Amino acid sequence: MQLRSIDPAPSYNSLFIDCGDDYSPIRVLNLYSGIGGNRQLWKNVEVTSVEYDKDIAEAYSARFPQDNLVVGDAVAYLEANANNFDFIWASPPCQSHGQYRHRVGVLAKGYAPLVPDMTNLYGVITFLKTYYDGLWVVENTVPYYEPLIPPTEVLGRHLVWSNFSIGQIETSASGIRDKNKISDYDDARFVMGTHIKNKRQVLRNQVSGETGKHVLDSAMKAMNERVWIK
Repeated sequence: MQLRSIDPAPSYNSLFIDCGDDYSPIRVLNLYSGIGGNRQLWKNVEVTSVEYDKDIAEAYSARFPQDNLVVGDAVAYLEANANNFDFIWASPPCQSHGQYRHRVGVLAKGYAPLVPDMTNLYGVITFLKTYYDGLWVVENTVPYYEPLIPPTEVLGRHLVWSNFSIGQIETSASGIRDKNKISDYDDARFVMGTHIKNKRQVLRNQVSGETGKHVLDSAMKAMNERVWIK
């Protein structure tokens, strides 16, 4: 497949995927990348990842040395660079939204409650819906409250907002609830020996490679068919 333009100075809306022998990688912005679970099965892509935590970013870089890595604020980078990319994935931090901390931490163990971080979730969704011309997806956990913006899809333990059709996928069970030690995770080698403070949380928060590939494949199909919600 080849990514071609029908305008000498194309914006995203003038790009389409042409099936053929050659393929030009699409430009992907991977926000709040963590250690890159969602990215592990992506092929034929030019990825720029943004991660705020320096130690997590170093682990990502060691895992995907071919990617362009930005250590900094995802929202600021999105505002300045959104329309330089063909596809944007955002996985904002889920801790302040998730049912686990609410039920087990706050209600059962007496942890202090957190104000949910609405800007990095619903603010990013609103920005992409309003100002971004390409295909996008925002992923987060199922929250303990009613979502302020209804999700496009529910994929296992993930809520997904997007401007293209994704559909369901059968993936292998994560078994997260039974993984009490870092060594219980298949990707433990990517955090062992690093300075990451909460290694288990970083592993737990990953989107599986299967799910990441399914979402990107759905985006590629929408590009090829030029079908997405403006």
